[in-house]
Amino acid sequence: MFLLMSHSLYAKHVNDFIFFKPTNHCIQYTGRIDFANANTPKFWQPGVYITTNFIGNSCGIILQDEMRWGTNHNYIEIVIDEEASRLRLKTTRDTIWVIAKSPKKIHTVTIYKNTEANIGYIELLGFLSKQLQKPNDKPKLKIECIGNSITCGTGSDISEIPCGKGFWHDQHNAYLSYGALVARKLNAQFHLSSVSGIGLMRSCCNLKITMPQMFDKINLYDGDKSWDFKNYQPDIVTICLGQNDGIVDSASFSNHYFNFIQYLRKVYPNAQFICMSSPMAHSELFNFQKNNIKALISKINSFGDKKVSSYFFSKQYNLGCDGHPTVEEHQMIADELLQFIQKHFLI
Repeated sequence: MFLLMSHSLYAKHVNDFIFFKPTNHCIQYTGRIDFANANTPKFWQPGVYITTNFIGNSCGIILQDEMRWGTNHNYIEIVIDEEASRLRLKTTRDTIWVIAKSPKKIHTVTIYKNTEANIGYIELLGFLSKQLQKPNDKPKLKIECIGNSITCGTGSDISEIPCGKGFWHDQHNAYLSYGALVARKLNAQFHLSSVSGIGLMRSCCNLKITMPQMFDKINLYDGDKSWDFKNYQPDIVTICLGQNDGIVDSASFSNHYFNFIQYLRKVYPNAQFICMSSPMAHSELFNFQKNNIKALISKINSFGDKKVSSYFFSKQYNLGCDGHPTVEEHQMIADELLQFIQKHFLI
């Protein structure tokens, strides 16, 4: 067990702790992160996570929240020794104190970004601790999940604020999204390369971008800084796009999908690609996706690329906010996908 404490309750003891900059070698980063200023690493994408070990029973985490438009507060997940707690940042600069209840001398703490890029960035400003220690090496297996709001974990967590209440991002939970769940089950690193509303050839909700246009950016929502694909070469890439495209001209949809796969193959020459149906899709859209993805895979395989496959979900998952999957449904989606991955790629 662990407790989360406010800065004010711990402020008088702050001099008892050492400040560790984000550049400290004991801090481990996973995700698309902007290190232009190494002392304030900045990240937008949901599911980006940062890990370290601390010695003693408590640790302070100092974060800077963009507070986009002056009102948006990011949510994070803090995990200590595999126990998780979700919380909302409260100010532009938060010092979050975590107190471990386990008698162990060394504790592992990981911070996950729960909200997506359009809510704004978070910067890590440092840790306060008696001493940090380098965490275990990252897992060798790497997964990347490309998608839209479903992959972000949007509208899934109604444990505290019900649908229709608060802000729309109050129900975001990337930590419990299907991609994160699958990765942890497989002991794999993961990236969530996802944006709400985004599509392959057209996006919804007045979004002027598509995934092929933004995929090479650190911030996939409205960023201009390029991401270096050498920093992360996934073994498995899942692609869950098409919900926002809807039912469109089959030839055009297939051409856009084919071109995107060809681009992905250039940046990820050795990865296994899994093209998936949308878990939110109603029967008509599901059939459209299934027919077009099947034909697409057959075409790509015939050209010699055998590392592209498909998976079609067994049912519609849409009991969360605005028809999105709930946290419980993300677990069901993850269970389906996990079984497919284990059967075909991890025998």
